[in-house]
Amino acid sequence: MGKSGRVFLRGITSETYGLKEFRRRQLAAPRVRDDSVVVDDAKVAHSGDSAQSRTWWRIGPGDDPFLTQSLQVHFVELPPHSSNHGHGHQNEAAFYILQGAGYEIHDDQRYEWSKDDLVLVHTDSVHRHFNPYDQTARCLVIKAKSLWMYLGLIQQGRSGPVEDEDRFGPREDWGAIWTPGVDDRKKVVKPADTPWETTPLGRVRVLSSPRHTDVRTFSVDAFVLDIPAGSRSGKRWHMADEVLYVLSGEGYSLHWEVEAEIAERYYARVAKEPTRHEIKAGDTLYVPHNTVAQHFAADGTPLQLLSGQNRIFKHLGYDNVVYLENAPEYDDARTPANAEA
Repeated sequence: MGKSGRVFLRGITSETYGLKEFRRRQLAAPRVRDDSVVVDDAKVAHSGDSAQSRTWWRIGPGDDPFLTQSLQVHFVELPPHSSNHGHGHQNEAAFYILQGAGYEIHDDQRYEWSKDDLVLVHTDSVHRHFNPYDQTARCLVIKAKSLWMYLGLIQQGRSGPVEDEDRFGPREDWGAIWTPGVDDRKKVVKPADTPWETTPLGRVRVLSSPRHTDVRTFSVDAFVLDIPAGSRSGKRWHMADEVLYVLSGEGYSLHWEVEAEIAERYYARVAKEPTRHEIKAGDTLYVPHNTVAQHFAADGTPLQLLSGQNRIFKHLGYDNVVYLENAPEYDDARTPANAEA
């Protein structure tokens, strides 16, 4: 696309086979973005906003400096007693409700939502968001849209008649080619559906994952991580990159770069020193591909993070996570005295 258009999918070009310079530039980009960063105001090649609603982007494939196109992140805000425009796209989208309440119309079906819910816009959905209440509603949207674009799944737009309608036969059920049983899966995941678990990463509430087969998403895995004041998460290494939104609190994140030593086989070489990234409520934190990361809450205030990852990495054979250090709360829960209790 031209420079004035929206970038749906970013290309990678190089005069050499190795792509070290591309990765070097990606790793050098600032990883924390706050409310002052609007990389796209949704005025070009977007169709969702009405005269009242507002959409703005935090992370996307056209960004400069570029972070990732594995995931895209934007916000939608609906003033009281308003709605946005309905439209349809082939990619899924996951909405985390940050504030307020409202409802969705997806494929002519209504779904109610409120604060801390995860709302799934399913593949090939015609959808519209409504806020009939007196409080502004705001949500964070995480999606793997570029994946659909790469695969050529680009049939999207607002509702309207088919062009050259005489060329085509009668309507058929589009959902006939979906995975069987998807209509029975949850479209709204509520806090009551997702209990807190103590894991090597820390206290976690899983919203969507491959093991949650009752949730209607195939592309975005999401969880909420709660770190007590003055404590830390587990120190973990995985291949997928990750976007974390700071729901509350403040602290910092340490990242250790992992270099590939290509000898008779691949070996991982973890940097001896990490980079440090300060975070506060409302920030997004980016953790690059193939990185060791650990998050720390400031003294006096818990840190709560919403994590999003692109599930495609798990299907590509990168479905394992290595913990180089457990969260202290996990180790405490496994001590003999606590285990007996």
